[in-house]
Amino acid sequence: MSLQTFRYAACGGANTFLDILLFFISYNYILHKQVLYVGVFAFKPHIAAFIISFCVSFPTGFFLMRNIVFPGSTLHGRVQLFRYFLLVVICVLLNYVFLKLFVEQFQIYPTIAKIFTTVIVVSFSYLTQKHYTFKSEAN
Repeated sequence: MSLQTFRYAACGGANTFLDILLFFISYNYILHKQVLYVGVFAFKPHIAAFIISFCVSFPTGFFLMRNIVFPGSTLHGRVQLFRYFLLVVICVLLNYVFLKLFVEQFQIYPTIAKIFTTVIVVSFSYLTQKHYTFKSEAN
């Protein structure tokens, strides 16, 4: 295993653990498994918990990826941030689709569904970050 892959696993694992922990706390203790009403919008509790956890894990993830995992990137910081944002938008859509699928169609408990979803999205994210978001001359 290369040092970069190890760092990705360690940083990504820590950030993912934080994300899942925040999801669990939000779903069970902040939202109390209830629908969140914001103006004219109503968010199912698993989707609202995802949004809450995402608000913390996005900036934390970018910081870790940029400064620890891919410090050798030859791209400017603003380009990295823009590309990271695009990747995150795709990952958010994937998270949304898989959470809805696992929870609402397959009737999987939301925290377990979040774990399954995370495995799928993290695999996609690593490859995209390595070869697009934080690419270096060696890539």
